[in-house]
Amino acid sequence: MTKMRLSPDGIEEATRLIDPAFLRTPQFRDSALSRALGRDIVVKVETLNPLRSFKGRGADLYMRWLTAENHVVCASAGNFGQAVAYAGRARSVPVTVFTAHDANPNKVTRIRELGAEVIQSGEDFDAAKEAARTYARTRRQCIFVEDGDEPLIAEGAGTIAVELAPLSLDTLLVPVGNGALISGIGCWTKARSPRTRVIGVCAAGAPAMATSWLTGEPEATGPVSTMADGIAVRVPVPTAVAWMREVVDDVLLVEEEDICLALRMVRDTLGLILEPSGAVGIAAALRHDLGTASLGTILTGSNFSDSLLEELAPDPARADGSGPVLPAH
Repeated sequence: MTKMRLSPDGIEEATRLIDPAFLRTPQFRDSALSRALGRDIVVKVETLNPLRSFKGRGADLYMRWLTAENHVVCASAGNFGQAVAYAGRARSVPVTVFTAHDANPNKVTRIRELGAEVIQSGEDFDAAKEAARTYARTRRQCIFVEDGDEPLIAEGAGTIAVELAPLSLDTLLVPVGNGALISGIGCWTKARSPRTRVIGVCAAGAPAMATSWLTGEPEATGPVSTMADGIAVRVPVPTAVAWMREVVDDVLLVEEEDICLALRMVRDTLGLILEPSGAVGIAAALRHDLGTASLGTILTGSNFSDSLLEELAPDPARADGSGPVLPAH
């Protein structure tokens, strides 16, 4: 676990090591969703696993190299913490997860149910991460693991690209939080299918990773403002920015109204309720002219908050009580 560069061979090896519960997730074209978007699109559904997010891939790969003598400390908006807790429980490795005080309560509860200690500290995810780093530094047995800085986690996430490869897509739209997912996907894709464009998607209210990718320098922003808590990054991880610079073709921003529309569109066509960060690829397909023939995106998670259900409820102002107008199946 001392290497810092990502390896396509390592990603391929990961497909043989990761818990099968997280591999070979559904990927398909849906005619109703494609009609609603006005373009053909493939979705890869990373919600049908024990964690309801893609994070289990990288966490499982990383944790398999640890033992019960280790004590893993991490920070999380919720999904990464669940993944580390799940993998830690499977290997009897103790886990402590730091979250912000306002973290999604459903995610916090689930982390605890998976056997990890949860410490809530700080006003946002990045403040919680600094508290976690300090905590681990002062305890000899603790290992601090940072999503976006550990190559094995990115390589585990990169196995998604291996599974999508038979579809020969022109463009992949990938949600960008700490950058591990897009870095792993980009590493394998650029090595094995260099014609495929890898495009990241950030919330406009949390643009730090997009700005940092563009300039090549990790640039923190002020407070973030987005419903997409899974990608609400204020302080970029320098390692991930460097990885992204090598393998990402572009990074796009989407507004909150785009995310809301994407969530409703996925609900009404695929019958899936995603968390906001899981829908930003669809939001980008709605907002941006991508000029490509075949397009794919990853629906990265469905660990939504209870308040999201209210956000997605039909608009009472509409006479028919419906949501956005979508084509019939």
